[in-house]
Amino acid sequence: MNTVNILEKFEKFNETWTPKIIGELNGQYVKLAKIENEFVWHSHEDEDELFMVFKGTLHMHFRDKTEVVKKGELIVVPRGVEHNPRTEGGEEVWVLLFEPKATKHTGVIEHERTVKDQNWI
Repeated sequence: MNTVNILEKFEKFNETWTPKIIGELNGQYVKLAKIENEFVWHSHEDEDELFMVFKGTLHMHFRDKTEVVKKGELIVVPRGVEHNPRTEGGEEVWVLLFEPKATKHTGVIEHERTVKDQNWI
C-alpha cells in the first residue's frame, strides 16, 4: 500500500492519448492520460469507462449529443456506447480513468493512436 500523488504522476509524462497505469483494484486499472484535440470514434462492448477531469475541459462526443466535463467532474461512458473524447482549441486536458484490466484502448477499432502496451508510472 502506497500513497499516490496524482498531480506528481501527471508531471512524469508528456505524451497525449497514451494512458499510464498508476494503480489497480478489483480487476480494474486506474490510469492517467493527457489528451489534446480529437481522438477516434470507438466503443467498448463489455466495459464501462470512467473519465474524471483534473485539468481543462473534456468534450465527450456521442452520436446524439456532446457532454462537457469540467475540472473536478466525471463522466461514465456505459459499455457499448460509441464515443469520441476531444478537447477544444488545442487545450491539453488531464483525465483519470477507471477501466477493467481487459479494456482495449480503442475497443475493436485499430487506429494509429491505438496503444496496445500501456505502461505503469
